[in-house]
Amino acid sequence: MKVLVTGAAGFIGSNLAQKLARRGDDVIGLDNFNDYYNPAKKRANEKRLNQFPNFRMIEADIRDRPRMIHIFEEERFDAVAHLAAMAGVRPAVEAPDFYVEVDYIGTQHLMDAARFTEVSNFVFASTSSVYGDTKHIPFVETDPCDRPLQPYAAAKRAAEILGYTYHYLYNLNFTVIRFFTVYGPNGRPDMMAYLVADSITKGKQIPIYNGGEMYRDWTFVEDITNGAMAAIDRPLGYEIINLGRGEPTRLKEFVGLIEDLAGQKANLVDKPKPAADVVSTYADISKAVELLGYAPKVSVSDGVEAFWKWYVENN
Repeated sequence: MKVLVTGAAGFIGSNLAQKLARRGDDVIGLDNFNDYYNPAKKRANEKRLNQFPNFRMIEADIRDRPRMIHIFEEERFDAVAHLAAMAGVRPAVEAPDFYVEVDYIGTQHLMDAARFTEVSNFVFASTSSVYGDTKHIPFVETDPCDRPLQPYAAAKRAAEILGYTYHYLYNLNFTVIRFFTVYGPNGRPDMMAYLVADSITKGKQIPIYNGGEMYRDWTFVEDITNGAMAAIDRPLGYEIINLGRGEPTRLKEFVGLIEDLAGQKANLVDKPKPAADVVSTYADISKAVELLGYAPKVSVSDGVEAFWKWYVENN
């Protein structure tokens, strides 16, 4: 199978592209190597992927509609795993126009390119942030998700809805996979696990919101990419599917696991919860189990240990 992975130089994208290449798929990565964080980390991911003869990276921006259509016409993909996005809940508050342009309009360009070239399956990476401050706990896919708290979530939700329209009008198989707080090796430096590790090893001061009394459904990247691969392999018409662990862990406890492995404390400063954040995320994963055979295996303690080992070896 020939698969396009957008955002392939990023955290989850590089892990997914590696897994697809390892199993023998013909994998084309696409990334614009922007400077949201140090591009050298993305180049390191690209170098790791280039070890596979069945992998090739294309440097391009999903906002470039003519280029996207040209790439799809030239390559003729069987499936698309669309992970490229401007991520981050808090930065989106400062630049809503940019997030809409990338996460919504850029996604539409890819949808059009996919329908023009009759791509068999389009898998769209979304986020638990679309649930907003929902009162339905655990988060279930039938929630209307019509009250997003910031532009990142709003743009992602809009793209989810447009995906249904493209399925209805153009018969595009479109599966939404909503990620819940992914962490693990090759993680982004702006994510909590990496921030805590940097704080411990380099003394950097970082905020901990609400005294650490916040809960996240921490999900190890290996489990997430297993779910993504299952979605790539199963055209389902139109579906929205949570990918989490289904076991929320308190932020304070997650930080403590890293501190215990390091043998010292992070340099934390207590701050109020930002308005764009929620107190808790918690995935109902029963639909993923049923439709994808999804079965997260990595406990939070084991996942943190794997992350810390990678961090020490690479930093």
